[in-house]
Amino acid sequence: MTMQTNIFYKLLMLGLAVSAPAQVPPAVSGAKPVKVEHIKVHGAALEGNLEGNSVDREVIVFLPPGYATAKTRRYPVVYAMHGYSIGAGQWSQEIHVPQTIEGAFAQGAQEMIVVLPDSKTVHNGSMYSSAATTGDFEAFIAHDVVAYIDAHYRTMANRASRGLAGHSMGGYGATRIGMKHPDVFGSLYSMSPCCLAPRGAGPANPANDKALEAVKTPADSGSLPFGLRAQLASAAAWSPNPKNPPLYLDLPTKDGVVQQDVIAKWAANAPLAFIDQYVGNLRQYRAIAIDVGDQDGLRDGANKLHDILDTYGIANSFEVYNGTHTSAVADRFQNHVIPFFSKNLCFTASCR
Repeated sequence: MTMQTNIFYKLLMLGLAVSAPAQVPPAVSGAKPVKVEHIKVHGAALEGNLEGNSVDREVIVFLPPGYATAKTRRYPVVYAMHGYSIGAGQWSQEIHVPQTIEGAFAQGAQEMIVVLPDSKTVHNGSMYSSAATTGDFEAFIAHDVVAYIDAHYRTMANRASRGLAGHSMGGYGATRIGMKHPDVFGSLYSMSPCCLAPRGAGPANPANDKALEAVKTPADSGSLPFGLRAQLASAAAWSPNPKNPPLYLDLPTKDGVVQQDVIAKWAANAPLAFIDQYVGNLRQYRAIAIDVGDQDGLRDGANKLHDILDTYGIANSFEVYNGTHTSAVADRFQNHVIPFFSKNLCFTASCR
């Protein structure tokens, strides 16, 4: 494993492996219940993926208290994306929904629909990227899920009324997808985003290389430690190779030799490397927010993202709060993320 990937997974593991237990905000008195629906959304963008990831994905939909009674009312939608190693179900537990959604509404946030799509793959995460190996999860989120929700629920089907959020890998996804799809989304919130900065190669790790070479089927990766499995997920998303079965990916090292072309492909998928190409797109957003814990190993990347936006004069809010990678995620979702979208999404038919 290269130094690049060593650092990358160390940062992820700072949050996912050793963080303090999540702090759940107390239930808000008088909060009205939201309705929870578990549905399947067919991902046309995922068809034919070489890993065999399911194209019919779990999606959890939270309908606001007034949805059942205000039969003609339409609502903005927030799409909230989970991090690496979990799916939509565990994500819902980490952000403690529906309680935190109900609490946000009870404290004055305007009612909206909240959608949690699942993007877990055989290697535990899609990186919300576009690859023949994993499937095009970028288009799955920006097109397939959005189109399904608009077709089946009373949404306000315009970009100004759609928000995109995510935590960790999901924060990376919100940043990446947000840069490319201002025609779909109108406000962005990146929570502790991972994987933002490109990194150079370093010495190989023979033991890790041997463990990865022993993987003969996608299912074999289930026995790998967190870091190596995450490396396979990243390679599937960022250095796919349809002519390299059985995993259909290229790793950053081969036979102990750093593969510079693979390192370059990974770097090309780092938002801080390609953000300059999408400044015009980012200027179209009604609002952008970034947050990160002061004890989170991903703090530097989030700070650099904020600095670049500032350099271009793109309005954004940035907060470093007291916490680790995961300790405050439920509190942040109730008391910061939902209120942010309440303030910045369009709640009237006239917005565009």
